[in-house]
Amino acid sequence: MNAKLEKKDLRVAWLFPSLALGNYWHPILDEFTKIYPQTTVFTGNWPGFSPGFEDSFNVKVVGKMTFVDTTRSQTGYNKGFINVSGAIAGELLKFRPKVIFTSGFSVWTILSLLLKPLGRWRVVIVYDGSSPIVDYRDSKVRTILRQIMSRFANALITNSIAGKDYLTEFLDTDRQKVFAQPYQVPDAKALLKQTERVDLDFSQFPRPIFLFTGQIIPRKGLEQLLQACKILCDRGCSNYTLLVAGEGEQRQELETFCQTERLEDCVQWLGWIDYGQLGTYFRYVDVFVLPTLEDVWGMVVLEAMAFGKPVLCSKFAGASELIFEGENGYLFDPHQSEKIADILHSLIDSYSQNNIIVKMGDKSQELIAQHTPIAAAKFLAKVTDSTMVRGKSFLH
Repeated sequence: MNAKLEKKDLRVAWLFPSLALGNYWHPILDEFTKIYPQTTVFTGNWPGFSPGFEDSFNVKVVGKMTFVDTTRSQTGYNKGFINVSGAIAGELLKFRPKVIFTSGFSVWTILSLLLKPLGRWRVVIVYDGSSPIVDYRDSKVRTILRQIMSRFANALITNSIAGKDYLTEFLDTDRQKVFAQPYQVPDAKALLKQTERVDLDFSQFPRPIFLFTGQIIPRKGLEQLLQACKILCDRGCSNYTLLVAGEGEQRQELETFCQTERLEDCVQWLGWIDYGQLGTYFRYVDVFVLPTLEDVWGMVVLEAMAFGKPVLCSKFAGASELIFEGENGYLFDPHQSEKIADILHSLIDSYSQNNIIVKMGDKSQELIAQHTPIAAAKFLAKVTDSTMVRGKSFLH
């Protein structure tokens, strides 16, 4: 059987406890399915296809995913566990995949590994990136379980160098099995699928225009960014606009803060923006800001780069590895609002020169050009192929 035929017939399963807010996966899974047509995505939370990707890959909903909080955090991810259906075992035995990509160290990952001798499949653990709460370094039980899972997995992939360091140094996983390359990457076309629904007049806003997009929750650090805006106001600097796109539990509180601190002219609240509309906002703003307090990756950083925007990025985002100080943006500690204000102020003052922002944006686009859904799918295909050939070395 030739290689082309093998790819055509090879069954691959992807296990995602949830694909809520996971629209960025759709272009990647679309490209992956072109390589391996016998691919099925299993999930416990399916919000539907992104516009333009309807039925581009096969989806099977298994039970219902819920997240059970054990400890709520005001600075990062909540601690807890993912509750998913055990019916995935029967679905996998029925589907009979040769390779399973399974998200994180969930119950579905455990079941995939336990059934591995029976199903005779290979298991690839998908660990998007490292962060303090997600790593659970303070839990001996979780650490031991993860070490065992990593040992019996055929391969592990992660977006970031920090993720690779966690897997290899903290979990002591065989380095030959761990591969770090961005696979959660943007598709500019997917972000522009609903441009006809955008009727915002960007010319009404003072420039430069900064954009924040994401959930309006404590973890995303918007409160700290608005504190920086207050500092700018106290300095008498108001010739800029911050667009806030998103919804969440903190919105009312932070809108009230803006009213109290007289920031209404500088800060504009857009509400929720559909995925297919985001590209229009990225296209017309000048700079993107991600002040997150904890993010294992931060896809919005790559999305902004794909549209040629400089990025002001928290050092606590996994994607901060793609920001080079002064070249395509700036890194900062989100807890230091004064320093955020300094960075904003410098860009506002230099906006009349404009070439500084444009040059950084061009650098962003240059850096992200190699990270496309097609490139990600090829990387994932190499991982798939490698698990089918024992002892084969690849991706050096």
